[in-house]
Amino acid sequence: MNYSVHSSAIVDEGAQIGEGSRVWHFVHICGGAVIGRGVSLGQNVFVGNKVVIGDHCKIQNNVSVYDNVTLEEGVFCGPSMVFTNVYNPRSLIERKNEYRDTLVRRGATLGANCTIVCGATIGEFAFVGAGAVVNKDVPAYALMVGVPARQIGWMSEHGDQLDLPTSGEAEAICQHSGARYTLRGTVVQKTPSL
Repeated sequence: MNYSVHSSAIVDEGAQIGEGSRVWHFVHICGGAVIGRGVSLGQNVFVGNKVVIGDHCKIQNNVSVYDNVTLEEGVFCGPSMVFTNVYNPRSLIERKNEYRDTLVRRGATLGANCTIVCGATIGEFAFVGAGAVVNKDVPAYALMVGVPARQIGWMSEHGDQLDLPTSGEAEAICQHSGARYTLRGTVVQKTPSL
């Protein structure tokens, strides 16, 4: 075994866990889960059967990653944030065949206590603020806050807010990394280095 698992954790037979990953106290990983390299699963995390977690993701305490959720490389899930997989759940109605896919793209941050309603795609390096409720797709690099979540700006890959309007044509430089970003319409892209 080339990853670490706390003695209180439950890892069901068949689960795939990548090299260097850390599974902390009271975690439960179901047998169909696929977890990449260098992943950290904090205390009391649940990972369902139909879940893919990419390399170097950090899932903080008290997060349940339910079936049909895919996290690409480097996703951060803040403490007690919530995923769903059924849009209109009822205890008396069986809806396991109605799960909606949720995709969180590379490098995105999902803040503490935010909720991602199933069926949404969160773009690369997007930043969902603490307590926000996302019920639709989020563009790459977008900064989302509120209930329901609305876009108030853009974030760099470093995690700094960029001095850009939410739409139009403009450029900005990340103050920490020096990387340049270009806004065209409602799309932000990182400008390749020369």
